This record gives sequence, C-alpha cells and structure tokens, in this order.
Amino acid sequence: MGRLLKIILFSIASVVLLVIIAVIVLPLVIDPNDFKPEIQQVVEKNTGRKLNIEGDLKLSVFPWIGVSTGKLTLSNAPGFTDKLFAEITKSNIKVKLLPLLSKEVEVSRIVLKGLVLNLAKNKQGVSNWDDLSSTTQTKEQPEETDKAEKEQVSPLAALAIGGIAIEQAKIVWDDQQQGKYIVLNDFNFKTGKLVFGQPIAVDLSLTVVNKEPEITESINFTTDLVINEQLDVFKLKQINIASITSGKDIPGEKLTATLLAEMALDLTQQTLNVSKFTLSTGNLNLTANVMGTDIKDNPVFKGSINVAEFNLAQLLKKMAMPLPVMQDPDALSKLSVAFDLMATTDSADIKNLVINLDETNINGSSSIKKFSQPEIVFNFNVDAINVDHYLSPVKEGKSSAKTVVTPASAAVTGAALFPVEMLRTLNANGRLKIDQLTINQLNMQGLSLKLNAKNGVIKTKQDIKQLYQGSYTGSSTLNVQRKQPRLLLNESLSMVHLEPLLKDLQDGARMTGVVNADVKLQGQGNTVRAIKSSLNGKVDFNFKDGVVKGFNLQKIIDNSKALIGGNPFPTDNKNDQTVFTVIKGSANINNGLVSNNDLYAEASKLRVNGEGTANLVSEKLDYKVNVKLLRAIATDTQPEKIKGIPVVIKVGGIFSKPSYTLDVASMLVEKNKQIINKEKDKLLKKLDQKLGPGVGDLLKGLF
Repeated sequence: MGRLLKIILFSIASVVLLVIIAVIVLPLVIDPNDFKPEIQQVVEKNTGRKLNIEGDLKLSVFPWIGVSTGKLTLSNAPGFTDKLFAEITKSNIKVKLLPLLSKEVEVSRIVLKGLVLNLAKNKQGVSNWDDLSSTTQTKEQPEETDKAEKEQVSPLAALAIGGIAIEQAKIVWDDQQQGKYIVLNDFNFKTGKLVFGQPIAVDLSLTVVNKEPEITESINFTTDLVINEQLDVFKLKQINIASITSGKDIPGEKLTATLLAEMALDLTQQTLNVSKFTLSTGNLNLTANVMGTDIKDNPVFKGSINVAEFNLAQLLKKMAMPLPVMQDPDALSKLSVAFDLMATTDSADIKNLVINLDETNINGSSSIKKFSQPEIVFNFNVDAINVDHYLSPVKEGKSSAKTVVTPASAAVTGAALFPVEMLRTLNANGRLKIDQLTINQLNMQGLSLKLNAKNGVIKTKQDIKQLYQGSYTGSSTLNVQRKQPRLLLNESLSMVHLEPLLKDLQDGARMTGVVNADVKLQGQGNTVRAIKSSLNGKVDFNFKDGVVKGFNLQKIIDNSKALIGGNPFPTDNKNDQTVFTVIKGSANINNGLVSNNDLYAEASKLRVNGEGTANLVSEKLDYKVNVKLLRAIATDTQPEKIKGIPVVIKVGGIFSKPSYTLDVASMLVEKNKQIINKEKDKLLKKLDQKLGPGVGDLLKGLF
C-alpha cells in the first residue's frame, strides 16, 4: 500500500514538474511567430486564399494554453473585388491546461475584435464563399439509431467555454443579382459561460443599413439559451428583441417595435413550441401561442393568435398611409382580431375567427389548401355594418341622390376591368351572411351571398330577405375561360315599397308604390363600353298603387290645350301629383339598345302609353309618351272614351340630362283626326237615312 502511494505521489510530482518546466521554458524556446509562414501556406493550399498575419502571435501556457493574435486578413475569392473577404483586428482563445489531462476541455472566453466580413454574390448567382464551403465539406456521418449509444460517445460532454465575444464587427452583403446592398454595423455578440443544460446569457446588438431604400434599423436581442449535451434540444427563455427603424420612407421617419417570447425546439421529437409571443409596435399588440409538430418531415403548426383592440386609422397615419376622408370621422378607430390557426407547408386553416371593427362583429372560418394553386373555403357572419361610415362624404352643392347598386348595375355600368388572369386561377367556395346592412343610406336585412369559383367560372347567388317590406333575389355567372369574359345576370325584386326606399336614397320620395321587377341580362367584354355594347336581355317591371309627386298629368293636358288654343297656362301647385293604379311594361335589350314599346299606366281618368329607345353606350334617349284623358271608363260592354286631344311628350337628351318637349305637331294631327272622324260619322249617318240602314256601316270599312 505504501509502495502504491509512493508511485502515485511520484507521478503527480512528475506532472507538476513538467508543467512548471513548460511554463518556464516554452515561452523562452518557442516563438509562435516562427510558424506564421507555414500557417499562411497551409491556408492558401487548402482554400486558395491568402492569409496575412500582420500582428504578433502571443503564446501562453499556464494555467491557460492559448494564443492571441494581432491583425489577420483573408483575401477575397477570384473574380470578386479587391476588398478583403475577412479582417480581424484582434483575437484571443485559450484552453485550460490541467483539465486536458482528464480529457476535459475548458475554453476561456473566445474574443474577436474588429471583425470585418465582406459577403458578395455576382450577377450569375455565385457567392464569394462558395469555394470555402466546398473545401470544408466533410462526409456525412451515418445516422445514429441508438440514442443511448450516441449519448455515451458525445465528445461535447467534457467541453466548457467561458463565453464568446465578437466586438465592433462589420458585415457587408452585396447581392448584385438582386440589386441589394446591406451593411451590418456595430455588430456585437457576447455570451455567458457555455455550459450544457444551464441557461447561457446571450446579448446581440447591431445596426442594419439598407442602401435602397435608405433604411436604418437598430436591433437589440437578449435571451437565456439552454442547450443539451446532444445538441438536439434548444430552449430560448425570456426572448427580448427591440428594434428602431428610421428612414425617409418610414412613417414619421421612425418606427419602434418590441418582441417578447419563449421558445423550445426539440430536434429528436421534431417539436417547436413558441409561447408568450408578444409583438408591440405603436398601438398594435399581437399575442400568440403556437405549437409545431413533425417540423422536419411534415410540419404542422397549431395555435391561437390575438390582436388586441387598436386604432387602425391612427396606425396607418403613422405609417404614412393616411386614409381618405370618410363620412364617419371615427371610422376604423377600433379593430381587434382573434382566431385559431392550423398551418402546414401547403395549407392554412383559420377557425373561431372573431373580428370587431368599430360597432361591427364578424365571426366565421376560412381555409386555404395548396398554396401553389389555392383552394379557398370561407364562411363569414356579420351582425350589422354601415358601409356609409367608410365612404367619402357627399360634397356640398352636389346632389345627395344615391344610386341603387345591384350586381347587375355594378357589373354593367360601373365595373372596372375584370382581373382575368387572377379569376381564371380562382378556386373558391364560400358564404357570407349579413344580418343588417346599410349602404348609400339604404337599409336591408338578412343578406346572403354564396360564391363558387372554379376553372374560370365564377357563380354567385344572393338574396335579401327584407328590402323595404319586399325582397330581392339574384344570381350571376362570369365566365373568363375565353379571351372575352362572358357575363350572365338574373335578378328579381318582389313587393318592394318605393316611398321608404326613395326617402333613404334621395332624402325624399317623389314616387310611392310597390314594385315588382325581373332582369335577365348577358354580355361580354372586359371594358364597361364593351359590356354595354354587347348587352342583351329583357326587363319586366310592374308598379302598383303608385303616386308621382310634383307631376300632374291633368295639368299637362290643360297646358297643352292652352298652348294650342292660345289660352293662359294654369298656375303651378307644389302639391301637384298623379295617382296611378298601375305602371307596367317590358324592355328588350339588343347590343346595348334598350327598346320599350309597351309602357302602360292607369290613373283614375288617365291612360298613358309610351314607346321608344335608350342607348346604353351613347346614353341617348329617344322616347315618346302619349297621355289621354278619359271621358268614360271602359265597362264590360262599352270601350273607354277619350276626351279632348291626347298629349304627346317627347323625351330626349341623355341619361344625366334628359329633356322634355311637347310634340305639338303630333297633337295637331291627332286633333285633325278627331275632326275628320267626327265629320265622317255625320256623313255615314246621313247615308243610312237616305239609302237605308247598314249602308253607313258598309262604307265605314272603306274609310
């Protein structure tokens, strides 16, 4: 036992003596600068680059064996600029000597000062580090199937690093292929002691300078990093990223943002967990919790995302994206979004979507499959929305009259060019329901829209359950498979009350009654003019129990008589109106020309007929209205009898500025016809008296 103890003590003493000798002798007999030429030759032989060691190499032995350098430079790849690929002002790395004797590696803080790295890619897409990556490539190690065996042979278990520090580095990225030039200035990176299984403090700061557009971004990043010995489990705790972006194109020339999160990555289990994610910028705050599984082979991410209520209008203004003036000055002042997300590399599924926009609540779901050729499915429900709040205010001095917009009128008279290429690839199926909608002061309830788009054919079905005590149904088909888009429309109004509709539409109602109408149209083209000029179809309309205010047909008849007879006109009355029991008719549309030949209206003692055309392309009107005053209303046995001269009104001009004139020539012809017919009747009666009964009737057919 005593002999063994002596041997052990002798061995330890020998090792200590050798270490002391090394500490004293090595720095005296070995000058690392003598090896500089050999080091430079080895680097050039293996990389083709020239390594220049300008400063002195300093060697230390005990208790740390290591080397510190002065300035080091590495030349650029052939074919690139004369700029150096890399430059280091000063570096220092040391390994503790005594732990090496027990096969443990304890490295002091690795320090690199003044690093300058020039990364570049030419117009052909070749980078100035491609040659380095090819020379340093090693064979892939066979995949370990036995985890326990892998843990036993891990050489990193005995590795300890006191930390890493990169101070005042500069990295330049010159991508000539994409036309990007970015500089990372003031790059500082440092860590605490690198120990497996324990938190490692990480602190990173840098400034990103972008040449085009001119933007500068300062970034500070801190976290506590935990790594296991097998390097397959990583945890980032208390992630904190703060950035300040400035530049002429930045709203207010400055934008700040902060990001907080926790993250865990397990390469063996193929899981990624991001929790307590919070992104804040301006008045926008986004929170999320996302879990990823099978992230290497078939990644699937699930989680919840929430955007707290914020002022969208204010945010857009700060981002130099000011909104146009809207009717409601508080529009877009409140917006919040929340939903559950499930996403893969080729799909996204949004469920439990809740959007609160001002006073409107929206909920529903949506999904997208095959990002390369998206298949979209959606289902949205809206409780109430007033679209007028988001429209431009009506300018003073202009008419406040609105236009009733239906899919037919929008497609035919107000549509911009159809985005044909996009519509040909659109694959969507969904439903939108709105409980209460206000647009252009029109109120409607129970609106439903169904959309189906596939292979260049877009179909819609829409209906409104409550539209001013009536209802609306419609459908449309847009076919963009061919060069010229084809449009089919079918719409119907049922029992819609005009008076409340016109009051909301025009702040007053000049006509009352109940309307029924059917519209069937088809056209082709990709401009408004093309669609109008190719439009074909039919319109049927029927007004019941109507009153036209400020319009007195009886007075028009009296004015006409006064005009012909030279008598004074009757005085105007602001309460003038005409009551119709029915107004009906139809119109055929042929290549944009609307023809109506069967306008018919009934009043108590009036009958109105009309016929003419309206050109949708030129917007010219050519219409004639014939008004007759009844002496006697028709019965089962007697036809109606006309009193006086029928009044003929010619309607001309254009849609926006129609003109109304009395057709005096037609009226005089009609008057002469009445006189001739009256004299003819007298003559026939005399013939009956002289020649016998029936002779007049026989001759009547000849006139």
